[in-house]
Amino acid sequence: MKIKKSYLGMIKAFPGGWDAMCGALGMSFDALQNRVYERRGQGVLVDTALQLQAFSGTTLFAEAVAASSGGTFVTLPTQMSDSNEMLAKKFRKVYVAIGTYADVFEKATADDLIDSLERAKLEAVADAMHRAVAELLSLTLAVYCPSEGKDGAE
Repeated sequence: MKIKKSYLGMIKAFPGGWDAMCGALGMSFDALQNRVYERRGQGVLVDTALQLQAFSGTTLFAEAVAASSGGTFVTLPTQMSDSNEMLAKKFRKVYVAIGTYADVFEKATADDLIDSLERAKLEAVADAMHRAVAELLSLTLAVYCPSEGKDGAE
């Protein structure tokens, strides 16, 4: 379901919506709709999903794949001109996320029971906290391990 929502979000994010996205992909409206809604045995190919993502200027597909896999998508920094300020900003983001989690946790456990809405809030805040830590780690490694490749090998 997350994947389909990402398709719909990317189409919505593209200026002109469905019609414009169909034109950009070189597909008819029906062809795109059949793929997105998996009609007539069709589905969206990974290459097409990546095109949707590129055209929409979002990371929705990557986020959906990561979430469906039990992970979190982290956008890596593209410019490292002021790395110390960027690291400080990421640390502040982690502190804010931890504080938010603590606040939501206190409210959710005040009655010694976590209901489905409270659970959803805790999970959303925990995901944001995880993302903030992952971004901090990625940036730290990019700044202090510049000679290493993406796989960590020198």
